[in-house]
Amino acid sequence: MTTFSPTSRTSSPRGPRRPLAALCGLLAGGAALAVAELTAAGVRAEAGPLTAVGGAVIDATPPGIKDWAIRTFGESDKLVLQLGIVLILAALAVALGLLALRHRLLAAAGVLALAVVGAFAATSRPDMIGPQDALPSLAGGVAGAVALLLLIGRLNARRPDTPSGWDRRGFLVTSGAVVAAAAAAAVTGRTLLGTRGRDASASRAEVVLPTPASPAPPVPPGAALRIPGLGPFTTPNDDFYRVDTALVVPRVDAGTWRLRVHGLGVREDLTLTFAELLARPAVERDITLACVSNEVGGPYIGNARWLGARLADLLRTAGVVPPSKGGPADQLVARSVDGMTIGTPVEDVMDGRDALLAYGMNGEPLPFTHGFPARMVVPGLYGYVSACKWIEEIELTTFDAYDAYWVRHDWAPRAPVKTQSRIDTPRPSARRPAGQVTIAGVAWAQHQGIARVEVRIDDGPWQEARLAAEDTRDTWRQWYHPWNAPPGRHTLTVRATDRTGHTQPGAVTHPLPDGAEGWHTVTVTIEE
Repeated sequence: MTTFSPTSRTSSPRGPRRPLAALCGLLAGGAALAVAELTAAGVRAEAGPLTAVGGAVIDATPPGIKDWAIRTFGESDKLVLQLGIVLILAALAVALGLLALRHRLLAAAGVLALAVVGAFAATSRPDMIGPQDALPSLAGGVAGAVALLLLIGRLNARRPDTPSGWDRRGFLVTSGAVVAAAAAAAVTGRTLLGTRGRDASASRAEVVLPTPASPAPPVPPGAALRIPGLGPFTTPNDDFYRVDTALVVPRVDAGTWRLRVHGLGVREDLTLTFAELLARPAVERDITLACVSNEVGGPYIGNARWLGARLADLLRTAGVVPPSKGGPADQLVARSVDGMTIGTPVEDVMDGRDALLAYGMNGEPLPFTHGFPARMVVPGLYGYVSACKWIEEIELTTFDAYDAYWVRHDWAPRAPVKTQSRIDTPRPSARRPAGQVTIAGVAWAQHQGIARVEVRIDDGPWQEARLAAEDTRDTWRQWYHPWNAPPGRHTLTVRATDRTGHTQPGAVTHPLPDGAEGWHTVTVTIEE
């Protein structure tokens, strides 16, 4: 008869039982995650332990490390983080499995302790909806602890009538049952989450974008240069950069979406449905967005044609007056469905620029990754102080009274986009034959406009590049410079001057706290 005592031990924990105990830990860990994700499907995807713990790690990570992760892994930084968390959990599961060989109750308590950590992470997130956010981690912890006790109990069970002295068949049956139950939980959870995602996708597919009351002017001839290696003037949605902290992309049903406007200086709280947003006069504009994390010459910038309602008009409907006209609020705090907070100067939103509450991007409803059903787009400001995605709330307050998410992480509260330029072609370390080479790239100074771009070859004089036609002062501007390239190794440098007369400085600075500066340089080899 199998002994099922919490203090039961094997007389020979070494040898084949140690690898099997490690396997028990991994199986129990897998069962815990599967049950947790199934429970999260009934609560909400963001309450799952991987997402909650990952979000807590992002919040606690120093800005310098975040920048390093973005530079190193690009848009895969979230996947790398999640894989790292899974590997750490796997190592802990192995350790707990080995501990359980001699101390089953202690190991089970360790599983429950990890569950408490996940529950704490879920309930301490800024988008926490209530104590129910702790349920996925706690349910997973209980499932993992039970699975570990069952597996180790079967591994430690004695079978004197067998050559090995233990119940191999019973262990295999129990292991198979745990695997099957975990797989069923995982598939069911994914199916339920997929159903929710399909509802949101269906709501997006049903969106009919309104005809703009104020359409964007046609892109002028000559604004989009056709030069090999130079990116398109309008960035396709699939290629548009994505930098945010959302480990799970929110999939919001437009039919249930609401936007609340309230706070300091608001005459009457305003709640807006998606249909009511679409009914407001639609404005279409080409606007370039830039991420503050972008290094000199970096890729985190894109240009798109946005469609939406004027944010200033919406604020005026709520009775908001800008500070320059006596309004008490100087900061607009936008809140996303994932808990992100973005602080924007009220004056910049209401000074006449085309600040939009956007729902369309390049002729289609916003992609989920870019904020469907609605997001903010404010030309001239870095995204972290202007471009709240998946927006659901606008609160009027002051900079003295509230620090938004990134300000609490040492970024500047106000961040106008800095004048910058980039060489797209030739690429760094490119090898080209001697003769005619076209140097080309983009320059931007949103809401100021680019007046001049200059190129320098090695230590030679600055030479003025040829500018493409300007679309608007809120979009980037392409440029090119024909070069009769001699053989050798050469350094190419670019700088831009905006319409205020400001020329970007040469010293390269780090993006923290309000954006990078410096001249972009590339080194190329010209062959005979």
